[in-house]
Amino acid sequence: QVQLVESGGGLVQAGDSLRLSCTASGHIFSNDVVGWFRQAPGKEREFAARIAWNDGRTFYADSVRGRFTIFRDIRKNTVYLLMRSLKPEDTAVYYCAAGVSPYGVASTDFPSWGQGTQVSVSS
Repeated sequence: QVQLVESGGGLVQAGDSLRLSCTASGHIFSNDVVGWFRQAPGKEREFAARIAWNDGRTFYADSVRGRFTIFRDIRKNTVYLLMRSLKPEDTAVYYCAAGVSPYGVASTDFPSWGQGTQVSVSS
């Protein structure tokens, strides 16, 4: 099972940008999918974006589409989440996760998880 480590979180102001990284130790297989989820205080974990490792196809939740971009660097075994025009409601712990479901948006579609990184957006 792949191990995932997130980094890049922090405290920013509304309108700022931030880039999160998710680095995998162990091999990511061509049929794997890597996703980003987030969990705000008192709320359930929600899907944000995913990318197919083999062809780079992406999918976004409506709440982040147009503001967030997910992309990968195969040589570095790393998936990034570039977040622009951040809003206070984007404040959450952000997790990356890996699975094999090509259309996965549920937490249960992703068996491997990182420890999370905190993103806080002040107004």
